[in-house]
Amino acid sequence: MENPIDVPRLPRKRRSLAQELVTVLSEQIRDGLLKRGDKLPTESAIMEAHGVSRTVVREAISRLQAAGQVETRHGIGTFVLDTPSPSGFRIDPATVVTLRDVLAILELRISLEVESAGLAAQRRSDEQLAAMRAALDALNESAAHASDAVASDFAFHLEIALSTGNRYFTDIMTHLGTSIIPRTRLNSARLAHDDHQHYMDRLSREHEEIYEAIARQDSDAARAAMRLHLTNSRERLRQAHEEAQAQG
Repeated sequence: MENPIDVPRLPRKRRSLAQELVTVLSEQIRDGLLKRGDKLPTESAIMEAHGVSRTVVREAISRLQAAGQVETRHGIGTFVLDTPSPSGFRIDPATVVTLRDVLAILELRISLEVESAGLAAQRRSDEQLAAMRAALDALNESAAHASDAVASDFAFHLEIALSTGNRYFTDIMTHLGTSIIPRTRLNSARLAHDDHQHYMDRLSREHEEIYEAIARQDSDAARAAMRLHLTNSRERLRQAHEEAQAQG
């Protein structure tokens, strides 16, 4: 049977509807409502059950695939795999507490996301580009609220990883989670000796340059824009770190 499990429709929040759907389906897998080997309902059934578009359903399935929770067999359907072990690789956000920790995360991101941006420029679909645009729009709207901005910031970078078509980029980004965004642990604007709005405006320009390069499918420009964005973040924080050490 492919009847969708009876669950409440997803709330219409500014948060990504795809992520809301991922959360619901993940909980069903964890709670045993969807078991290993079970076939997920059809796209149309999930759309009707949760009141979302086909694009949202496909994006959610892509994220579940990246997390190793489901497997799509072309022409057959999408099936539940083993629930991922909680002992798998991840960076615990609770351990990202100092400037040194954040700088180390930024170094990792540079090595990962520069190539991710280049591949995304080559391989992204129109739907994936639209998802990046939606994440940036949400980020711009929520700039005054740090927690909302962090979620939208991460969503933008995750959409780029998804657009590579390489599940391992997405898998690593998903495991890193929002701990990769410095504002979750540090007041980056204060450390950079910048007012909040000016800081967010500068980040917005950097994000727009990444988006525009991916939109015109210019891989070299996408890599350069991502490198500039992450290097600027690293250098702003490195300078603050050095000043803090000098004062200490």
